[in-house]
Amino acid sequence: MKKILRELTKPENSSYIVKEEIVTQFAAPFHFHRGYEFTYIVKGHGKFYGGDNLLNFTEGDLYLFGIGFPHYFINDKSFIKSGELAHSIVIQFGDDFLGGDFYLKPEFFSVKTLLKTAHLGVKITNPGARLKKLMIDAPKNTGLKGLINLLRILETVASLKKEEITTISTGIFENSIITKKGNKLDEVYRYVLENFKEQVTSQKAASLAFMNESAFCRYFKRRTNKTLSQFVNQVRVTHAIHLLTEEDISISKVCFESGFDNLSYFNRQFKTITGKTPYTYRKEFS
Repeated sequence: MKKILRELTKPENSSYIVKEEIVTQFAAPFHFHRGYEFTYIVKGHGKFYGGDNLLNFTEGDLYLFGIGFPHYFINDKSFIKSGELAHSIVIQFGDDFLGGDFYLKPEFFSVKTLLKTAHLGVKITNPGARLKKLMIDAPKNTGLKGLINLLRILETVASLKKEEITTISTGIFENSIITKKGNKLDEVYRYVLENFKEQVTSQKAASLAFMNESAFCRYFKRRTNKTLSQFVNQVRVTHAIHLLTEEDISISKVCFESGFDNLSYFNRQFKTITGKTPYTYRKEFS
């Protein structure tokens, strides 16, 4: 996918940025920064694109994105229809927010190691109560208190065990700095992620990209290394994983709730993408 650069604009009296977002749905495009970012999901669930991976996200999730790591959150339709507000807290900071050589100090060795890993994206698995409180407190603290709070977050995450941290990207992805403002696929991504339970057509997707259908299909494959059909199936299987692990419903219901209309086709696609059948996946997770 093509990424959009979103510059970090720090307040004049601060070396980092804290943003709290309470909205009907998350709306940022597939983007990246010339800096690091912690994102804490206070409320909301849906799909998350990070690097070259597609995951489910839910409240309580905490992420760390490195310089140039592209990411994109979009709420599930079920959450939007519930009337609840999506709520996130974001902390952004540059490579030099404490001075150009602070990473070289021995006290920051574990933090430096963590930030190197962050170029592939990091998900903190089941962050503890202390870490959650530090993120919740971030918008309340300013000045030196806020800076100390950020250092405590970095120290806490850097001290976690390996099994408590999951790398998001499955491999090295294109990570170039792209400054072009527009991205004709933004509306296509949103269309698929919002409508994957229904019929998704290349004709509709092409119209959103202001292209004819055949040109769009070539363009989409070139930009994503997937056909539109493969992308839709990946989104549907990702949703199926969420249902298999979080809901006590039959596999056939999972199939239809995920947008598939044929159980055998669902089973084949699920195994192609995950390497396991839905039954095996649920059994091993349990």
